[in-house]
Amino acid sequence: MQNSDRVWQHVDAKSPDFVALADRVWGMPELCYLEHRSAAEHAAELGRQGFATTTGIAGIPTAMMGEAGEGGPVIAILGEYDALPGLSQEAGIAERREVEAGGNGHGCGHNLLGSAAMLAATAVKAFLAENNLPGRVRYYGCPAEEGGAAKAFMARAGAFDDVDVAITWHPAAFTAVMKPRSLANTRIDFMFHGRASHAAAAPHLGRSALDAVELMNVGVNYMREHMPSDARIHYALLDGGGVAPNVVQARAVVRYLIRAPELVELRRLIARVRKIADGAALMTETKVTSAVVSAVSNLLGNAVLERTLQSNLDRLGAPAFDAADQAFARDIQATLRDEDIAADYKFIGLPVRDGQVLCDAVVPLESEGGNVMGSTDVGDVSWVVPTVQAWGAVHAIATPAHSWQQVAQGKAGAAHKGMVHIAKAMAGTAIDLLRAPDLVERALAEHRARVGKTPYECPLPPDAQPALRMSEKA
Repeated sequence: MQNSDRVWQHVDAKSPDFVALADRVWGMPELCYLEHRSAAEHAAELGRQGFATTTGIAGIPTAMMGEAGEGGPVIAILGEYDALPGLSQEAGIAERREVEAGGNGHGCGHNLLGSAAMLAATAVKAFLAENNLPGRVRYYGCPAEEGGAAKAFMARAGAFDDVDVAITWHPAAFTAVMKPRSLANTRIDFMFHGRASHAAAAPHLGRSALDAVELMNVGVNYMREHMPSDARIHYALLDGGGVAPNVVQARAVVRYLIRAPELVELRRLIARVRKIADGAALMTETKVTSAVVSAVSNLLGNAVLERTLQSNLDRLGAPAFDAADQAFARDIQATLRDEDIAADYKFIGLPVRDGQVLCDAVVPLESEGGNVMGSTDVGDVSWVVPTVQAWGAVHAIATPAHSWQQVAQGKAGAAHKGMVHIAKAMAGTAIDLLRAPDLVERALAEHRARVGKTPYECPLPPDAQPALRMSEKA
C-alpha cells in the first residue's frame, strides 16, 4: 500500500462532514467580502476538526487559516466560499427556477471548492498525527475570488510567506491538472465629476459627467485595435447620473476590467486607459478620479508539482459516477447547446465525444487545452510560493461557469463524489511532498528560477483596501 492510499482512507472517513459543509454553504450564497455565514461555517468546522484557527487574515473578516502539525515543510491547501449575484436556483432540477427572485447562487461551485480543500487538509492532518510525521498542513479560507482579489491582499500582507507549497482546485466538467495560464487583471472605478444644470433652460451651464463616461468608452473601444490580441478590456456603467434626462448629470461612474497575460503588459494598458479617461475629462470640462477595486497577477506554473498531482490523479482514475448521476447530467446537458459542448472539450484539449455527459477519464498532463483564459487571484499566491491546481469533475460536460445549470448541480450526487475525489488527489499530493522533502526543494528551486530577478510585486497599489461592501454590480 502506498502512502497516499492511507490518506485517501482518511478522506473517505471524513467526507460526510464536508459534504454536509458544502451543502450548508450552497444554501447561504454570499457575495465577495460578505461571506460572513459561510466563513463562520468554515471556521467552526476547522475547530471541530482540531485545527488551530486564525481568523481575520490580512485584516479581512471573512479570511482565515487553520494549521495542524509540527516542523517540516508547510503545505497550504486553499479554499473559497463566495457566490455570485443573480444566480439563485433550486437544486436538483434541470430547469430555471429561482429560490429567491434575483438572489445569489453558487454558480462557480465555490461551496464545493472550500469544502473539498478543507477535507484534504483534514485528511493530511490525520495522516501526520498517525505517522508522527514532521510537517504542517494549513487550510486557507480565501474569500472574494469573484472580483475581490482577496488572495492578492493576503499575499501583500505576507500570509503565504512561510509556506513551502500551495495546492488548490476548481470545480469543472473534467478531471485534470490545471494548466498555469491566466490573465493578470485589475478593476478600476473611474468617477467623473461635472456640474448639474437644467438641461433645457441652462444646458450651457452644465458639464456632463455622463458625456465624459461615454467619451471614455468610445476612446477605449477605438484603442482595442491597437492593443495585444490576447489582452481583454470590459466595462460596466455603475452610475449613469440618475434617471432624469432633463438634468445634466453631475456624476457618473464606470468600472473597467483590464486583463493581459503578464503584469508588465497589464501595467502598460492601465496607463493607456488612464490617459483616455483624462482626455474624456478634458473634452467635457469635468474632473476624473479613480479607485482600484482589485487586481491579480498571472499564474506561474511548477512542473514538479504538476507531475506529482498528475500521478495522484492517474492512480485514482476518474470519479465513479453512477446511473443516477449520469441521468441528471443528461437532463442538464439537454438545456445546453452543441456549441457549449464543443467549447468545453476545446477548453480542456480533448476531441468531442458524442453522448458523453460526465467525465470518465483523467485528462493526460500533455493534453493541450485551448487558449480560453480567465483570471484568478491564485496567481498572486503562485508568485509567492510554488503552486499547483487541479480541475475536478463535479458537473455535466458543457455546463457554463456562472450559470444556473451549475447552481442546480451544486448539491447533486456527482458534485459530492467529485469533491471527495479531488480531495483525495490534493491530500495524496500533499503527503507525497511531506514524505519527500527533496521534492519540495525541487519545486522551490523551480519557483525561484521562474521568478528569477523579478520578485513578487503585488499589482494592488499600496492604498488599495479590500472592498468590504461591494455592490452587486462588482
